[in-house]
Amino acid sequence: MPNPIIFDKRRIALHHQRASEDFLLREMMERLADRLSDINRRFPRLLDLSPKHGLLAGYVPVSAGIEAIIDGELHDDMLEVEPGSFDLVMACGSLHWVNDLPGVLIQIQRALKPDGLFLAMLPGGETLAELRSSFEAAEMEMKGGISPRVSPFVDIRDAGALLQRAGFALPVVDSERLELHYAHPLKLLHELRAMGQANALLASQKTFTPCSLMMKMAEHYMQHFEAEEGRVRATFELLTLTAWKPHDSQQQPARRGSGKVNLSILSS
Repeated sequence: MPNPIIFDKRRIALHHQRASEDFLLREMMERLADRLSDINRRFPRLLDLSPKHGLLAGYVPVSAGIEAIIDGELHDDMLEVEPGSFDLVMACGSLHWVNDLPGVLIQIQRALKPDGLFLAMLPGGETLAELRSSFEAAEMEMKGGISPRVSPFVDIRDAGALLQRAGFALPVVDSERLELHYAHPLKLLHELRAMGQANALLASQKTFTPCSLMMKMAEHYMQHFEAEEGRVRATFELLTLTAWKPHDSQQQPARRGSGKVNLSILSS
């Protein structure tokens, strides 16, 4: 069964072209580079799948031994690179815009050399939960129904399962929360647009959102998600994905039934 088309890729490209702010992307790159610095390995060839090419080079640690950074593109969720040609693939702030995430992860796994590393950071399921809740409450009150206005984000458990499904070894997914404060909910919307993260859902309404709905959303937001000094909070859940291309040298799980300790004795 083909994967559903969730995002309008034309709108995504337009949003990225108009983006004037990249502070969140830089924050994610810095955090992901910190993870890379903890790994005592050298990765000569790096495939960069980040949305803003050239930015990642300023964050990768010297200890990683990067000799070449190749800019990668996902055209209609297709990665056109030679299989087994990269020691490291990094995807920062790009995978939450793909329609076929399972398929893209499989292609990334194929692009890696044996024992190659995949590192990615993307928004998790709790990202912008306050904004989603406020839009839903406003639309239910004014229209008696809701329409999609905030992108769906992958859940931490689903991310781990997708890495395993794609054939990665030693997959690890962890979550951290970044809470930002804004003077007003509309300031948050303005900043999302400036970062190229505006709504690009194919099922979203194509007409302008009425001012009355925006004001009702903002009212609900300010009533339920107030932060310090009269500001409002916005949650960004950041998922870090770490996984390896399988290789015989990697630690393997013990064969089922190969244990040597009688657990019944220990529990008696």
